[in-house]
Amino acid sequence: MRSFFLISIQLCCLLALVLATLSPNSKPKSSTKHIKELRGPQDNDVFELNLVSPEPLPKDILTHHNAYYKDTGLRHFNHTILGYVTPWNSHGYDVAKIFAKKFDIISPVWLQVIKEGDEYVMAGLHDIDAGWQSDVRRKGKVQQPHQHTVKIFPRFIFDHFTDRDIKLLLSDPKERTKVNDVLIKCCKDNGFDGLVLEVWSQLAGRIDDKILHTLVLQMAKELQKQQLRLILVIPPFRKDMPNFFSEKHMDKLYKHIFAFSLMTYDYSSVQRPGANAPLYWARRAVELIAPEESHDMKVKRSKILLGLNMYGNDYTPDGGGPITYSKFLDLVRHTKKHLTFDERDVENFFEIKNEEGRHIVFFPTLYSINERIKLANELGVGISIWELGQGLNYFYDLF
Repeated sequence: MRSFFLISIQLCCLLALVLATLSPNSKPKSSTKHIKELRGPQDNDVFELNLVSPEPLPKDILTHHNAYYKDTGLRHFNHTILGYVTPWNSHGYDVAKIFAKKFDIISPVWLQVIKEGDEYVMAGLHDIDAGWQSDVRRKGKVQQPHQHTVKIFPRFIFDHFTDRDIKLLLSDPKERTKVNDVLIKCCKDNGFDGLVLEVWSQLAGRIDDKILHTLVLQMAKELQKQQLRLILVIPPFRKDMPNFFSEKHMDKLYKHIFAFSLMTYDYSSVQRPGANAPLYWARRAVELIAPEESHDMKVKRSKILLGLNMYGNDYTPDGGGPITYSKFLDLVRHTKKHLTFDERDVENFFEIKNEEGRHIVFFPTLYSINERIKLANELGVGISIWELGQGLNYFYDLF
């Protein structure tokens, strides 16, 4: 399969030199043009409809993608599930409410800590939607086996920090206390249950590990004193690149961090086209930071949230880039055949030519997602979804 894919990419580059875009008269006829689309709650889920296939048909995707099983509280995955929501994708807010009972944590990407003079200030407060938060909590209430509801952990970053700002923050405990006070106040004022910190990829490799540990541990401990929890975003292992988060980092931090959001996506890019997140790579990323037979392995793995992408990539002779559900649906209408299954990466792709030119498209399918859910179950880890609203609604029948 991979050799076919590589040949296809090479052909695309060659054909781009000699093919003009298709004229209106040569626009391909699609057999999926008049397919009836199902919407909203249905009596049968994707398993009962036999839709979880390694080589799905475009007509099945186009018919069922916007439908979902009527019991949105039914869960198949019993480890932690975190779903990210972004202000620039309003559909994600709806997904979080519809399937609230399937999630343990929702993380809105709202907040940035910035420096104003000598003070630290929380930016992004205008994005906070208290009404939506209340709706998500209400819809996410679960009575059995014990009463609880979905938690809200907004993600935050350090934004527009100069090297001097970073150096001061890392070297002076009083500066870190000032930052932590801003974080705690924000959580208390807005009823958050904790925070997701994305800083490791930003600073790892630039500063000494001990200093980075100190920053994260002090923050986690200060939050814990206020009954708040910290989730740390961490980069996965990548071949031919420095390993910025390893088993030694996990050993140092796991007792103090509530969970680790492992970014197992974006494996490929326009510069290196291919699968979005090969299954073997996702497995390796977990096993490297919490190996079999390591001390407290089960505890460590229970805190790892394996990253699942809900977006795909559209590769073209001009490069292409990431796509979400609407572009995927536009493209998949142009193919009549089963989507190709890559057995090594456990992902689907298809190749088309339309009025825009040639495309090789990778996008999650029911089968590829379900295989990653199985992997998470096997490894004893949770799941983090980037991001809600980017994929197809029927995906959530799987969780």
